[in-house]
Amino acid sequence: MSEVICTVDVVLLTLDETGLKVALLQRDKPPFQNSATLPGGYIHAQEDADTHAAAFRVLKQKTGIDAPYLEQLATFSGPERDPRGWSVSIAYYALVPFDVIEPACSSDLKLVSVDAAMSLPFDHDTILAAAVARLRSKSQYSSLPCYLLGQSFTLPQLQRVYEALLGEAINKVSFRRKMTEMDMLEAIDGQFTASGAHRPAQLYRLKSSYLQALQMLKRGL
Repeated sequence: MSEVICTVDVVLLTLDETGLKVALLQRDKPPFQNSATLPGGYIHAQEDADTHAAAFRVLKQKTGIDAPYLEQLATFSGPERDPRGWSVSIAYYALVPFDVIEPACSSDLKLVSVDAAMSLPFDHDTILAAAVARLRSKSQYSSLPCYLLGQSFTLPQLQRVYEALLGEAINKVSFRRKMTEMDMLEAIDGQFTASGAHRPAQLYRLKSSYLQALQMLKRGL
């Protein structure tokens, strides 16, 4: 009996002014050589402490990016998903600010709208759809969207990210009340955006205790 193929795949997501994007990597070997796929790779039993470590390593090796947020999504398995044989993939999704991933883009690594018509090899279409659904669902009741911004941001910028993910406008007063309720942000002393035509806006950042853990709302936005 042949061995089971065991891999990790990572849905790397970012947000720009046009919407939510996924990073796709051109495969350099069969099967599906030269096709665009999610970054993925084999688990190294002698090197990886667990599948999270494997996903972090694979993402770093394939894209050069250290993801500030990486969460296990689901397990995908079966005899049909990989032409090489029966396989199992532990899938993760990662969020990064656009200005972090943009410099990493190349002829082999491209950003594609998650709403674009795609036919990805293996079962990566299914994995991508599951990751986008998870992100949009969690955006209703958690601090998850913060990881799509840089280390500092204004409240209007944060609100626009939530609105982009949820696909609808959010009342400003209600949004700020929910952010206060989560108590996940801290104002950066003396730091504001450039004034321009409007009054300078206070810059915020995630509290250190929430850099690696989500904060949840009891009731959604």
